[in-house]
Amino acid sequence: MQQILAITWLTWKAALRFKLFLVIAALLMLAVVGLPLVIQDDGTAQGFTQIILTYTLSAITGLLGLSTLWLACGTLARDIEECQIQVVATKPIARWQIWLGKWLGIVTLNAALLMISGACVFGLLQWRAAKLPASVQKTLREEILVARGSAKEPVNPAEIEADTEQVLRERLKSSPIEKADLPEIRRQLREQVKAALQIVPPSYERVWKIDLGFAKNQLAGKSLQLRVKFNAAQKSASGTYAALWQVGVPQKTKFWRSQPMSLAPDTFHEFAIPPDLFDANGVLTVTFVNPNPAALLFPLEDGLEVLYPDGGFAMNFARGLGIIFCWMALLSALGLMAASFLSFPVATFFSLALLLVALSSGMLTEAVDTGSVAAGNEETGQAGHSVADVVLIPAFKGVLAVINLVKSYSPIDALSSGRSITWSELGSAFAQIVLLVGGVFAVAGIVLFNRRELATAQGTQ
Repeated sequence: MQQILAITWLTWKAALRFKLFLVIAALLMLAVVGLPLVIQDDGTAQGFTQIILTYTLSAITGLLGLSTLWLACGTLARDIEECQIQVVATKPIARWQIWLGKWLGIVTLNAALLMISGACVFGLLQWRAAKLPASVQKTLREEILVARGSAKEPVNPAEIEADTEQVLRERLKSSPIEKADLPEIRRQLREQVKAALQIVPPSYERVWKIDLGFAKNQLAGKSLQLRVKFNAAQKSASGTYAALWQVGVPQKTKFWRSQPMSLAPDTFHEFAIPPDLFDANGVLTVTFVNPNPAALLFPLEDGLEVLYPDGGFAMNFARGLGIIFCWMALLSALGLMAASFLSFPVATFFSLALLLVALSSGMLTEAVDTGSVAAGNEETGQAGHSVADVVLIPAFKGVLAVINLVKSYSPIDALSSGRSITWSELGSAFAQIVLLVGGVFAVAGIVLFNRRELATAQGTQ
């Protein structure tokens, strides 16, 4: 461990000597203080937090991410190119210790920068919140500057797939389908099955039964919020639709019926409901009545969820920064892995290319959903086909599985909407992002670094 810490300290000294730490810190402070001053919010709690949290944390993540990749690629590749690593490699220290020492140096550097910038964001948030009107502050403290847990009605993908296969078998009995068209037909039928579960026709109602789990034991006497989103089959003249909500079961639990609401489609709405409307098992029954002449569609994923208080904002904010730190640790491993066998410019390009692929995963998802990398015919509605599908589609699925391990966590969105980031989520993020994905990059980087001929790489032999 002494050798690893020595390399860590050398990495810090290099960052301080080249003023990298000071430059990045100055840029982060400029982003934290400058963005809220330049961009004015609309006076609402949501607009306020969007400026302070969403923009500043996104800027911090972007700046730290790019600087991490640049530093990780440069600290190892430049040492090799400038023949400095040979001096270290002749000491009684293994190459894996050199690699881990540099990774630990970059990670601790990021931790210091993230704590400084995070503390500034938190302080600025509290300072500006104190200047808002009392009504806005109340909304802010109850809905955003808080950690709220979430409960949804469970979605059963296996049941949806079973219904899809049954409909497909009936379709095949009545009309044969070419084998090449099966993936696209199956996707269309799956969407039809999901639509049947999501659509609420005119004058009909939709019932959700949401299990609050163990949280029910801490929710006695506490008000909850419903977060809803729907799509409309037809446009209305006013642009909004009437909504009637009922929560609870008459003669079994406390019962609440809302006044008629006017809600816009394709956007999220939150409203409070009285406390203690769930039954003894912690199941909350929510009913929506559609009085409109048009059908409304509530998506299975985010059509309705129940939000409940689950802790304080300060610790929730710290856990959100912890997930961002996990992202930076992964980028450090990626940059060092690339620098283990490539020159500085090529390693930087390689790392940015991989990052770009991860950020553009929507294209890969679309190809996997359609079952082909070829474009379909928009006029006939037929799916595209390519001989490369046999190789590329399984490869895309593997890449998406790895990307989803990292992208499944969204601390910035959670913080800006007052969502709870639990300790289990932070632990899961550390295990998946740092230990699993980052561990793969680390093993690959150490193996490549061990096999690299340092002197030959400089053309000295």
